[in-house]
Amino acid sequence: MRIKHKSIGDRIFELCNGLLMIILAVVMLYPIINTVAVSFNDATDTLRGGIYIWPRQFTWYNYEVIWQTANLGVAFGVSVARTVIASALNVFLTAMVAYTLIRQDFVLKRFVTIIFVLTMYVNAGLIPGYLLNKSLGLLNNFWVYILPGLVSAFDLIIVRTYMKSIPGSLIESAQIDGAGEFKIFLTVILPLATPVLATVALFCAVAQWNSWFDTYIYCGSAKNLTTLQYELMKALSTSMNQSGSTANVLNADQAANQVTPTSIRAAITIVAAVPILCVYPFLQKYFVQGMTLGSVKE
Repeated sequence: MRIKHKSIGDRIFELCNGLLMIILAVVMLYPIINTVAVSFNDATDTLRGGIYIWPRQFTWYNYEVIWQTANLGVAFGVSVARTVIASALNVFLTAMVAYTLIRQDFVLKRFVTIIFVLTMYVNAGLIPGYLLNKSLGLLNNFWVYILPGLVSAFDLIIVRTYMKSIPGSLIESAQIDGAGEFKIFLTVILPLATPVLATVALFCAVAQWNSWFDTYIYCGSAKNLTTLQYELMKALSTSMNQSGSTANVLNADQAANQVTPTSIRAAITIVAAVPILCVYPFLQKYFVQGMTLGSVKE
């Protein structure tokens, strides 16, 4: 077998491409690594500067403070609950609507699709949305995080496009065997649509986990409904208003310890980011498949 030797131009291209990828990786990873280093560094020592990728004076105290003073225990539980419940309901209901819209015997599928697409371009706005949620009794209510976004038009289009690539003969075979529509949906459609449903679940989970504005608008006065991102937003606001100052922890046994807005911000940022970073690798392969399969029709 003849081995093809690479030309000098190909080798130069691969070298430059590799160096470019390394530079991009460093540029993207450095802020994360620096934030981790600051979060584990002594707060007063951080004010001196010079913290890059490794803490100079390692401590867990920043994390102890935020768990004791920033209501992060409740915020973490609410964030996890809203992310899991909203993602599960969004995926299931979006898949049901998408399956309905691919059925040839559904005469209103074009009209319903147009209605959903219009919601991507036209919405009522913040004030009407607030008044609607208020009239439904959703203010200071956990379900205000779930109900307004149960079905997303963007996710619906992605799922519907993917389901169109599923052979109709599979549905017909299930019907011949006596399966009803709901059984076909559960036993045929959902297993075959796993890649795109995992993609939609990732979209919804990231959006729910990172959301803080709905907490600020609808649940700002309910401390038992606060979220991690809302607490992070408040920490960032405090950091900007008190830049360079230190905040003494009101605890007689720990009077010698201090935290700063910078250290608190870094610690809360890591606490808020790590869970979603841990979930993403398990969904990455489905994410790629869901975004490519079924997106091109032959």
